[in-house]
Amino acid sequence: MDFSSLITAMPGLLSGMMLTLKLLVLAIIGGVALGTLLALARLSNNKLLSTLAGFYVNYFRSIPLLLVITWFYFVVPFIIGWLTGTNEPIGAFYSCLVAFMMFEAAYYCEIVRAGIQSISKGQVNAAYALGMSYSQTMRLVILPQAFRKMTPLLLQQSIILFQDTSLVYAVGLMDFLNSARSGGDIVGELHQFLLFAGLVYFIISFGASTLVKRLQKRLTV
Repeated sequence: MDFSSLITAMPGLLSGMMLTLKLLVLAIIGGVALGTLLALARLSNNKLLSTLAGFYVNYFRSIPLLLVITWFYFVVPFIIGWLTGTNEPIGAFYSCLVAFMMFEAAYYCEIVRAGIQSISKGQVNAAYALGMSYSQTMRLVILPQAFRKMTPLLLQQSIILFQDTSLVYAVGLMDFLNSARSGGDIVGELHQFLLFAGLVYFIISFGASTLVKRLQKRLTV
């Protein structure tokens, strides 16, 4: 098997990897932020708010991510155009970004909710006894401890998200895997390019998983 053509195609592969990492980082930030709000809503004493957040989580966890990406590819431009009053295309990248943020938020929500519930209620009562409000208690006392405990789980879910970014091929976005497939088609060496892409995904995912396990041991200690 000749892998020499990979050297020529490396700029395109690096460009695809940069797009994959950009999508990953932005989706993690947005997903964790939205997931935290959903977790607080699910733990709220407000029945309506808790029910709506629970429905959101259960709904997105019950449908395939590929279907969500396809939906948002067609829906997001219409929503943006309706909100802004313009018909300019926003591109596949931002449609996929919104899809990943909203989909992953359902999974991050459950991680954050479990992290919050792992903190002793005595600390909440102590914060209230000191005169703190609910928002101050969550921001200064509960969430910092909860995020420390759930960091390994958040990172593990982020590794899964990294692998799931390959699904953007469905809307033609040139991520790393799609760049490899396209480069392989051009030179007629598709299997070599896909083997290389699989090796890269394995090295990154396995390496990240190993680091997460070590981090989990340190945090446990």
